[in-house]
Amino acid sequence: MAEVATSASSSANSSARSVSLLVVVDPVARRADGESVRIAKDVLSAGASSTKVCLPDGPEEFARALRRRGSRRPVVVGDDRALLRAVALLHRHRELAACGLSVVPVGPVLGLTRSLGLPSGAVAAARAVLDGAERRLDLLVDDSDGVVLGAVGIPPVAGHLDEGAFVDPADDAARGGSRPASAPAWPWLRTCQSLVRTLASARPVRAAAAPGAAGPSRLRVEVDGVTLVDLDQPVEALSVVPGAGGVAEVEVRPPAWGGEASPLTARGRTVTVSGAHFRYRADAVVSGPVRTRTWVVREGAWGLTLPAG
Repeated sequence: MAEVATSASSSANSSARSVSLLVVVDPVARRADGESVRIAKDVLSAGASSTKVCLPDGPEEFARALRRRGSRRPVVVGDDRALLRAVALLHRHRELAACGLSVVPVGPVLGLTRSLGLPSGAVAAARAVLDGAERRLDLLVDDSDGVVLGAVGIPPVAGHLDEGAFVDPADDAARGGSRPASAPAWPWLRTCQSLVRTLASARPVRAAAAPGAAGPSRLRVEVDGVTLVDLDQPVEALSVVPGAGGVAEVEVRPPAWGGEASPLTARGRTVTVSGAHFRYRADAVVSGPVRTRTWVVREGAWGLTLPAG
């Protein structure tokens, strides 16, 4: 892992903020948009009194750099997966409450960072790191100690992830065997996947298909111990989003058979979903199958530097 420590020049010291930064550049960001990474590093190095840049080659080095941040404020240069990896790591080590994060969004998957209010351009995002303010945000923690920043969705609609993205095995294990919605697709892997699909197509179709693949699911959804939907009511889609004030926003959509069906909504601090084996999407990661999962809202559990005003 390459590490470079820099300090603002004497001529720029008058304008540089008295802040020490640890800039951890995700390898996917370096491959996807090296120019934006270079610009972000230049702006951060010029605007902070001291900057240490780390270029990890994989998830272990990424985690090691973040754990050895000392008194420096961590800045992640990467996409949604890099942000999720950093938050999950700090949560596992119970350091999330005391460590605010800054992010410069660079990479192929940026839906979450956009929804959180982070600027999309490298210059604007780096300036927000230097001039912005930390905001405490809610998140969801499930009963396997996994964290959710954006939303939980059932069925787990596939996302669009870069084929070169690496996945932290520790993140996967922490979610109880979760797997990314899209894995690295090298030529030999594509060949194997094609062969598997060919063989699978010749096998008889199993009676029990995955939820969302062959129609509505049968799930029990409980919010703060009150049943919103029971197993006798089919569910077309379910979403759980951490809202404001320490509560989750829950929406259950029944099948639209013969017309538009109104969704059922509820708000609460604890959401439990149970039923037949189901998969779910938590931010950019698909997890499962599981028989039951409970999410609890943690109010103001993590800090993110956002543009001021």
